[in-house]
Amino acid sequence: MSKQYGIEEIIDYLDSCFPRENKCEYDNVGLMVGSRKGSTQSVVLSLDTTSSAIELCKEKEAHLLIAHHPLLFGGIDCIDVDNVVGLQIKNLLENEIVNFACHTNLDNTDEFGNLAIASSLGSSKAEHLDGVECGVVFELDNSVVLKEYMSTVTKSLDSSGVISISDTSRSVKKIFVQGGSFDENSVDVILREGIDTVVSGEIKHHICLYLEQNGVSTIIAGHNATERTYLPKLKGLLNGRFEDLDIFVDFGNESNT
Repeated sequence: MSKQYGIEEIIDYLDSCFPRENKCEYDNVGLMVGSRKGSTQSVVLSLDTTSSAIELCKEKEAHLLIAHHPLLFGGIDCIDVDNVVGLQIKNLLENEIVNFACHTNLDNTDEFGNLAIASSLGSSKAEHLDGVECGVVFELDNSVVLKEYMSTVTKSLDSSGVISISDTSRSVKKIFVQGGSFDENSVDVILREGIDTVVSGEIKHHICLYLEQNGVSTIIAGHNATERTYLPKLKGLLNGRFEDLDIFVDFGNESNT
């Protein structure tokens, strides 16, 4: 049976799990829209604050929408309800939905970020790669060719398709995983650690070329495809602490569970 929980209590718990001081300098995390002072018996989790996520909040009477990506990013000069961000803010306020973001502070907590991706790829032995801000490394029991592993990534992450500029006959054994956008500062560590394959959501072309020329294959699996693996993990975390809280996940164009 569902139960009312204070929104501030839920937010404080998220802050304890994903400390804001762990976010990247450029980022904006925490409360985006609304007040901490209300209560809710249900919550919606989503990668982004979209119309779909807000509609699910209304349907489920959820007064807290927890998104991975911040709605307010890079500064805002005015709230114009004729543009997308302004309209989302209006809809949130009119429906008394609090909007909260856990972004790079979650990314930098591998257990709920990159380890979730590695787990989806079938690895239970992935570990944080020392020397990078976020990212995990693991080895396959047996080497496979890149073409085969690209198929594995596509199916495991339910990606609409992956991209690689590498020779698909190359061997894949030691893999580095970093969800979302690839951090170029990871390159030197990857080369030093003898990693042969990088899986990420987005990698700039010139970085793919540089890695390729240094013997490292790249697989671009899609920003959403890599990061939506975080949402069931986050749902489990919240259910463990707030066992009578109804939690719904908005996967955008996929079905809600």
